[in-house]
Amino acid sequence: MPEDWFAGPVAERYDESTADMPVEPLVDFLAALAGDGAALELAIGTGRIALPLAQRGIRVAGIDLSPDMVAQLRKKPGGAEIPVEIGDYATTRVDGTFSLVYIVFNSIDNQTAQEGQIATFENAAAHLAPGGCFVVEVGVPPSEPLSVFDLSDTHVGVDEYDADTQRLVSHHFSLVDGRWERLSMPFRAVYPGELDVMARIAGLRLRERWSGWQREPFTRDSTRHVSVWEKP
Repeated sequence: MPEDWFAGPVAERYDESTADMPVEPLVDFLAALAGDGAALELAIGTGRIALPLAQRGIRVAGIDLSPDMVAQLRKKPGGAEIPVEIGDYATTRVDGTFSLVYIVFNSIDNQTAQEGQIATFENAAAHLAPGGCFVVEVGVPPSEPLSVFDLSDTHVGVDEYDADTQRLVSHHFSLVDGRWERLSMPFRAVYPGELDVMARIAGLRLRERWSGWQREPFTRDSTRHVSVWEKP
């Protein structure tokens, strides 16, 4: 089971640290796929996506490893009404069948072994009704061993990547109460083609792939992708 890297202060500051990330294009994309059905978010966290999706009238459930992140969700209006199971999203089951399962913001990479990523696809497929979709938003592995992904007066983000092992560590240096704090979080970076194989193992087929939530074309220069696999 993955380690809970989002406990304590990380959970408390999560919404603040992601406040500049637009939500509406993402919710528009997911709502269209969910249609009249229900949606399941893997790594639901503080409900940054689930709550606005629920406000569109879509029934949303979630799975998350971190009780502290879910506690932040529960504090928000409507947060207590969303059913959430605490556990590893690769193996934890929830009641019901869904037209949409999704995992965003690189959370698939929190599974640091290939087996865990394959199990995530299999678990998503097990929750989907026929014709339902599994959506993953994740970055493409970096081309350099070291790369800066964020640089501001209060946060510096540096990715350290080993192409041989696909191990990626995101180092976050954050200015908190006048002093710098460091958090180094491990991931398993994975290319789109490998994810397609995982999807096939789980009985899913690729439906569409974009470089962003507004359906920008995915090209060799894209640094991230939004991929949709469908259950036949």
